[in-house]
Amino acid sequence: MKPPQPIQPIAERFPALEEQEIIFTCYAPAAGVVQVAGTFNDWLPEANPLEPAGHGQWVARLMLRSGQYEYRFVVDGIWTDDPRAPQSAVNPFGGLNSVLKVGLDDRNELL
Repeated sequence: MKPPQPIQPIAERFPALEEQEIIFTCYAPAAGVVQVAGTFNDWLPEANPLEPAGHGQWVARLMLRSGQYEYRFVVDGIWTDDPRAPQSAVNPFGGLNSVLKVGLDDRNELL
């Protein structure tokens, strides 16, 4: 009788479940508070505040699974577009959401 095979970690069996670090950046030199809200945090800006990184840049690092997400930055309470986002989608409020696609092999993708 053969001994049972060790169980592979979930990330090896199902790579789509592996979280990856995604870096969000926003240029807002006059801002006091910058946040990011999207489908990854139920559109709750307070869930993901960005930290000042100097020279007007704000940064947040989030762990996300592969998939497609929509998001917007919230700068001092005002919902704003990400001008660097390569794709966007119409939202129900007459504006646009930025679209982020996290692939299986993406690592430290700078937005």
